[in-house]
Amino acid sequence: MLALACLFCSTIFTMLSLASEDVVRLPVEQVVVTTDQGDITFATEIATSDETRSRGLMFRRSMGEREAMMFYWQDPRVVSMWMRNTYIPLDMLFVAADGIVVHVESNTVPHSLDVISAGREVSAVMEIVAGSAAKLGIKPGTRLIHRFFRGS
Repeated sequence: MLALACLFCSTIFTMLSLASEDVVRLPVEQVVVTTDQGDITFATEIATSDETRSRGLMFRRSMGEREAMMFYWQDPRVVSMWMRNTYIPLDMLFVAADGIVVHVESNTVPHSLDVISAGREVSAVMEIVAGSAAKLGIKPGTRLIHRFFRGS
């Protein structure tokens, strides 16, 4: 009987562990990034709730060159990010309420618990494949065009 109870508990634990690693896909919207090289469109998953922002790109194993995830807060705030359970190295674009990139954190380290922040209030953070910001000319001052940003 004890062996059966242990097997049951082990099975439940395994199921819960696997469920926590499920990849969650979010609604996709187009975000246009305006650079000196021209406009670049990203198919961007949008995270607007505490639940979706806390999950982010965790457990993802890949992401396309023109795919992104954007974390959005209606009220600007100082945002801290990390790479817990994130397998993909990323560039993080910290974006003000007007859609202007104010900070780029390049080549973040997968699984790192180091805190990443722009050190100022932002309305969004957009994550793209590591190295893309430099390759595409995305830097502070670059504009993102999307319905979230004033003046878009």
